[in-house]
Amino acid sequence: MTDDILESLDWRGEPVDCTACAHRDRRLDPATTALPPGGKLPGHCLPLKTCVEDRYAKRIQRFFEWNPDLSAGHLDHPYFEVRANAARFAPIFQLPRLMGDPDETVRSVLARRLPRRLLMKLRDDPDREVRIAVATRLEDADLAPLMRDPDCSVRLRVVRRIPDGMLPAMMHDEDPEVRVEVARRLAMDWLPSLAWDDSPRVRLVVAQRLPPSKLHVLLADADWMVRLAVAGRIDAGQLGPLLDDPEEEVRAIARQRAAGLAAGFTIANDLPPL
Repeated sequence: MTDDILESLDWRGEPVDCTACAHRDRRLDPATTALPPGGKLPGHCLPLKTCVEDRYAKRIQRFFEWNPDLSAGHLDHPYFEVRANAARFAPIFQLPRLMGDPDETVRSVLARRLPRRLLMKLRDDPDREVRIAVATRLEDADLAPLMRDPDCSVRLRVVRRIPDGMLPAMMHDEDPEVRVEVARRLAMDWLPSLAWDDSPRVRLVVAQRLPPSKLHVLLADADWMVRLAVAGRIDAGQLGPLLDDPEEEVRAIARQRAAGLAAGFTIANDLPPL
């Protein structure tokens, strides 16, 4: 749904009245105005397309795209969509006063624009979307407090950004999705510790990353997908129990690899001496 919304109502549900608007001098006639290829007419507004009084967020956003010079003057507007979109374009030095804004949409915009020293103050924001935006921008040690965030979506963003040396601290996170990301990035020295993780998805990542010589720790894994990954990568001489695995696909891979090893051995023995 975009500009096919034909009505123009303000944030209180009342019809928009261009004649009473403070920016009526910028109004263009929608019946006669054709947008240029770039779709923007700086310094103007266009009913049903770009309007700061309209409650439709996309039209408000376009208004400030066309009229960024008016953004600072709308940071205290009673409608949160106006404040949020104004904050996208207003000078940064005007934004700190919105850090205590009651709406999380506004604070999320700030989290994407504020400098680091102010961004740190939003790490404990009550809304997870704000904290996710903060985690997207902070780096290294600044992310440490968010490693124990109560929301798994925040921690998931954190585990993708923290330095490698901080990953072991998240190996035992309560959420398996977070631990999967840990397993994908964890250094090889630590990776074997996750071979006994409760989640088969975590163990599968371990089976896909460990060197073949260390995969024997997963030979008897309870999950057949993990054993299948092991069967395809482990040194052929260690296939052992997988040759009679209860899962047909695992047995097939293991026996194919074992047969290939045997065939290679036979061919090698038949070669004439050098």
